[in-house]
Amino acid sequence: MKEKNIIIIIIIFLLVIATPFIFNKTIMKNETTSSPNKATTETQVNLPMGISISSSAFSNGEKIPFKYSCDGANTPPPLSIKNVPSKTKSLTIIVEDPDAPSGTWSHFLIWNIAPNTTELNEGFGKEGTMGVNSSGKIAYLGPCPPKGPTHRYFFKVYALDSRLEIEKGSTKNILLEAMRGHILDQSEIFGTYSR
Repeated sequence: MKEKNIIIIIIIFLLVIATPFIFNKTIMKNETTSSPNKATTETQVNLPMGISISSSAFSNGEKIPFKYSCDGANTPPPLSIKNVPSKTKSLTIIVEDPDAPSGTWSHFLIWNIAPNTTELNEGFGKEGTMGVNSSGKIAYLGPCPPKGPTHRYFFKVYALDSRLEIEKGSTKNILLEAMRGHILDQSEIFGTYSR
């Protein structure tokens, strides 16, 4: 009987000594497991935002006002550009309609816009060098779809690490080739229009 009591006392003694050690080890393990998640979350929060483009005339995915179409004043809508990369030397804007019956239709090409540009007012065009649109004109052509389904019109901005040495009136293909390897960042919005 005495031997059993001694064994029980030893077991209890060992449990009393071991419990704090096991408890602390579990806490340390939990802290180690949660730390990477915390670091990841903080890293994601601190990531710099990329370049963005928006318009006060319409929200992304919404209808483009009549005024900016070929049925209205046929003038470019105002655009805002934010978070331009610090190494940007020029900006390019391309406006196109991927829903055109004959394939993507270029409505406006303009490049060598100053990198510090944050606002392009309604009717802009003198801020850079303009290319020829799919209608063969060096100008902005507003939304001008045939009667039928709604078309989407994408306004794309590109931040480049150089100015482009191409002539006024160049086509979109020439522009895209000149931009190759020089794009630091890009963004886009689109509006819709139908008749």
